[in-house]
Amino acid sequence: VLKSLTKTNRMVVAEEGWPTCSIASEIIAVCMEEGFDDLDAPVMRVTNEDVPLPYAANLEKAALIDSARIIAAVKKVCYR
Repeated sequence: VLKSLTKTNRMVVAEEGWPTCSIASEIIAVCMEEGFDDLDAPVMRVTNEDVPLPYAANLEKAALIDSARIIAAVKKVCYR
């Protein structure tokens, strides 16, 4: 991950989980500690909404990550 960060100087971490105490937060922590000098933009995290996962299909769809949210995060990191 750090080798890729040195090539691109940007990072978006997408995970179908909650934003705190997740694999995404650990990856971001390592990148901020060991690869901070390589970053040209803040690291973006795309995760599920920080709510209990709803049972209703329409609410579940709204709470889970989707490609539109990932694309928006990538554009934000690339300043577009």
